[in-house]
Amino acid sequence: MIALIDYGAGNLRSVHKALLHLGVEVRLVRQAEELDGCPGIVLPGVGAFDDCSLALKKQALMEATRQRLKDGAWFLGICVGYQILFERSDEFESTSPGFGWFKGPVVRFPDQPGLKVPQIGWNQVQQTREDCPLFRGIPDNSHFYFVHSYHPQPADPSITAGQTEYGGTFTSAVWKDRVFATQFHPEKSQ
Repeated sequence: MIALIDYGAGNLRSVHKALLHLGVEVRLVRQAEELDGCPGIVLPGVGAFDDCSLALKKQALMEATRQRLKDGAWFLGICVGYQILFERSDEFESTSPGFGWFKGPVVRFPDQPGLKVPQIGWNQVQQTREDCPLFRGIPDNSHFYFVHSYHPQPADPSITAGQTEYGGTFTSAVWKDRVFATQFHPEKSQ
């Protein structure tokens, strides 16, 4: 059973449908105790870092999810669910911390002539680790769907599993142990 965290925003429905399409048994989780018995967690997200952080805290899911990660649960973060794994965000001069699972900030794309922010649409992901299970069976430089203005800058480059070019190179996927996360939307990238 996979826990799909519902913090009241984001792309919950499309992720839920994608998981059901894959034959995965899904539990919608709105409270910390609902994580019990779920070996894997998916945290989807569309929206602001602060909103996600505050909602997770309000539902007691911030600390509960952090503890489940420490205990070795499988985890997939999508978009803001990826960003929240990091320490902090520059979005709206955010004061709410992320999980801090990975070191590094979440920063905005640079202001550059011709660069539209947010990035909305399809873009390539260059796989940086041949052994990453996240991309098993997916050709390198495949296109994925993105909708975002901010992206993490991991302090540890060894967690980078995918990179994308948009106003420069940014980390679009990470992997460490049982924790996977993507800036792109796999549920929309079919």
